[in-house]
Amino acid sequence: MKRIILALAALAAISCGGNNQISKEQAQEAVFDNIMTRTSIRKFTEQPVPAEAVEQMLRAGMAAPTAMNWQPWEFVVISERAKLDDLAGKLRYAKMLTEAPLAIVVCGRRWFTDREGNRRENIFWVDDCAAATENILLAAHALGLGAVWAAAKDDRGEIVKEALGIPEDFATLNVIVIGYPAETPQPKDKWKPEKIHYNRY
Repeated sequence: MKRIILALAALAAISCGGNNQISKEQAQEAVFDNIMTRTSIRKFTEQPVPAEAVEQMLRAGMAAPTAMNWQPWEFVVISERAKLDDLAGKLRYAKMLTEAPLAIVVCGRRWFTDREGNRRENIFWVDDCAAATENILLAAHALGLGAVWAAAKDDRGEIVKEALGIPEDFATLNVIVIGYPAETPQPKDKWKPEKIHYNRY
């Protein structure tokens, strides 16, 4: 619980230079702890996710970096049991939806109109939506929730678009499956110094 409280206070404390409740050092530690202890969760309790927590995760997603500030992302929040079960039956790698009380589908607008009125393809929508996804995953962890990213591009994306009525100009990147954890897997240590190169490969 202490980790969750610190993580929720961390960003505010860093941006404000610290406050009476949490120091800048504590805030920095909480941010790094939240990143390093996040892991994928695939088993969930039946406890519903509060609306306030859903908004916090979406706010975190929309705070992600975005090429030329295009902000191509849009999100479909799914909490209806029938819809969650329907997607679980159609997506091979998202069977955990049958246990989860919530999912967020991350979509990206693939086309935009430039200043001259020309229709252009947004080649950065995947990058932007991936950044938004990571923010949502970290926010979920900070809130004491569990989450996992289930890919929903290409053929799988068309299944999701049809099931949810997503417009043609959009593509889906993934389905984030979210709920209160019913398992406690240990985070993997992915630190490999041999993968780091300075100034040249």
